[in-house]
Amino acid sequence: MGPRLPSRRRLLETLLALPAGLALPALPALGGAPLPLLARPLPSSGEALPLVGLGSWITFNVGRDPQGRAASAAVMRAFFDGGGRMIDSSPMYGSAQEVIGEALRAIRPARLFAADKVWTAADGPDQIETTRRRWGVARFDLLQVHNLLAWEAHLPVLLAMKRAGRLRYVGITTSEGRRHAEVEKIMASQPIDFVQVSYNALDREVERRILPLARERRIGVIVNRPFRQGDLTRALAGKPLPGWAAEIGCTSWAQALLKFIVAHPAVSCAIPATTSVAHVRENLLAGAGRLPDEALRKRIAQDVERLA
Repeated sequence: MGPRLPSRRRLLETLLALPAGLALPALPALGGAPLPLLARPLPSSGEALPLVGLGSWITFNVGRDPQGRAASAAVMRAFFDGGGRMIDSSPMYGSAQEVIGEALRAIRPARLFAADKVWTAADGPDQIETTRRRWGVARFDLLQVHNLLAWEAHLPVLLAMKRAGRLRYVGITTSEGRRHAEVEKIMASQPIDFVQVSYNALDREVERRILPLARERRIGVIVNRPFRQGDLTRALAGKPLPGWAAEIGCTSWAQALLKFIVAHPAVSCAIPATTSVAHVRENLLAGAGRLPDEALRKRIAQDVERLA
């Protein structure tokens, strides 16, 4: 039996319930795909980007293992088939760059948002060109300075690439709450388009300064480690979902954790990583339908803190 299809009334209710600032791609025919992904306009350009993307840290570092590469390609195909666009990677992620490139050449997605990073200062331009060729893209949509490494050297190069039309967006990244003070200084002083940080229902430090500053400076926010690299979903495994889960269409803790994140108006995209086709489909569903309001987000955070 195929998936249960939404009724016209349900689709209309979903449209009316969308928070301000969210856009929807064209609705599919009722006999076709599930509810489409919600997309939020990027602050610096207005381009609409789906709220759920795909990370590649650890999960796509499979070396030359043919089964691992096939599994990674299957995850990517399911991601694009489900309406996903942003894939995020880094030269630091071992063989992930090559694995992604191989899959992209086979899949040829119509709407890829290619997000990569620069790492060591000496190899920055070479790293960018090597990955660009591997991925088969004319240019990257977004290049980010990985964990602020040598950002003083990297940012001028990336901004020059953007001015020359060789890059669309420039950003910086950090993770696990590190170097937030320096992140804030760069956000306040440099013309960047994106900042990438760790954020989830337990790790909420960015709510104090970074997320408000991102809105003030019109900077998009990408969220990494939404599940604390799986620790959160493992801690919640087997715990019954509270009653509010049904209110926002969640059938799993993973969806609830993602909806908590992407409902924040400053967040542009969350990038969970996975090796499972079933999980990537489940994650994408968190970017569709109703999102929690601020009061419900507080309840979600309280329940996660109590149960995890």
